Amino acid sequence: MTEPLPTPRDLVAALWREASLGEAPLDRLTLTGAEPVLPSSFRVDALAQAVVAASGLAAAEIARRAGGAAQTVSVDIAHAANEFRSERHLRVDGRDAPELWDALAGVYHCGDGRFVRLHTNFPHHRKGVVDLLECADTREGVAGTLQRWRAEDFETAASERGLVVAMMRSFAEWDGHPHAPFVAAQPLVDMARISDSPPRPLPAGPRPLEGLRVLDLTRIIAGPVCGRTLAAHGATVLSITGPHLPFILPAVMDTGRGKLRGQLDLRTTEGRAALAELARTADVFVQGYRPGGLAELGFAPEDLARLNPSIVCVSLTAYGVEGPWSGKRGFDSLVQTATGFNHAEAEAAGETKPRALPCQALDHGAGYLMAFAVMAALMRRAQDGGAWRIRVSLARTALWLRGLGRLPNGLATREPTPAEVAPFLEQVESGFGRLTSVRHAAVLSRTPAMWTRPSMPLGAHPPRWPD
Repeated sequence: MTEPLPTPRDLVAALWREASLGEAPLDRLTLTGAEPVLPSSFRVDALAQAVVAASGLAAAEIARRAGGAAQTVSVDIAHAANEFRSERHLRVDGRDAPELWDALAGVYHCGDGRFVRLHTNFPHHRKGVVDLLECADTREGVAGTLQRWRAEDFETAASERGLVVAMMRSFAEWDGHPHAPFVAAQPLVDMARISDSPPRPLPAGPRPLEGLRVLDLTRIIAGPVCGRTLAAHGATVLSITGPHLPFILPAVMDTGRGKLRGQLDLRTTEGRAALAELARTADVFVQGYRPGGLAELGFAPEDLARLNPSIVCVSLTAYGVEGPWSGKRGFDSLVQTATGFNHAEAEAAGETKPRALPCQALDHGAGYLMAFAVMAALMRRAQDGGAWRIRVSLARTALWLRGLGRLPNGLATREPTPAEVAPFLEQVESGFGRLTSVRHAAVLSRTPAMWTRPSMPLGAHPPRWPD
């Protein structure tokens, strides 16, 4: 007899148990709707509903523990699944948002018959691929030159140069990869206390996270989704990026809701000193730099804990912090390709070319896991004191999704129509024009999630906490 698949409620309960938060709040959670919503053989909808619900319930519990009344939390699965596509639903003044993908990005056939996926959305990544291949800076030039390469050789050569490339593997091939055991050994959310300091009370304000300060040093989707979620529940989120760093405009627009947008050049002594001063009074420090990047500048979690003994430090990586690929750069689409999802989804569809999941499920899933973990750590800090270190990786999030089981007819699901998505959208003015975007899917009965600051361009605000 086949065991039943875990329900989204089962997944939320498991997250709460792992975070040592108790299960009583689960009685105030309502989950509506049924999978599948998006066309996939994987349970991306269940994942979306579970992580959005876990973070929303954590916000409600913080408010209750701070002296507020208990409240109910509800999450509709179709709303959560479409929030996992928030960048796809973005519109600016009624028109399509700027293109998310660079022209060279995507899937290519190599000379040995294997496939590779390139991520070239940042100019230096695109130039690096073209320089490595010594080819014309066109899709045709890249495709033709890759016919002279073995896929794994190209993946290795690109990774050695710090580029973002992945060869498509099957699940069996990934399971045999030297790095796979290191991913499997990681906790889904790795949370540890890293300093001794007195308990710090939870904020007692009209919104669950009001009065909390969050430094957001992340880009693209996963990390920024964490900050956006914390902002939705009232945190003051100050996004810090370097004026020299590349960005992807539609992601900036979509994930910037609720945030202040400051810039610091961490290559300079002045920039590092300014960041240290911000961290002294921050509650949360979220970063998604390449592994070891911020540690080299003096901002490892242990450094931050010496600076601020009550800080919660969150690190996002592609493949984790241990193992042969621990230093490898990666994005959602590449982790999908490398760890077997594109092969498995293609196989379920009767295709051979890599088939991506219907959303950036690893990015969004990791982002909400980070937000949930932050709130869990804040509750642990209020009880036990200390600074806390949190680690989340895209590859471990992928392994969790893989373990949720498959939907035999999931790929037969039709795409949601615009009319079906419309109830989940809102329109607000921003620094880019009037944005149409997806509302937050977690509905709290007493402290509704909302973004009180409009999305603004990078550098729109000074890099300091507001008065």
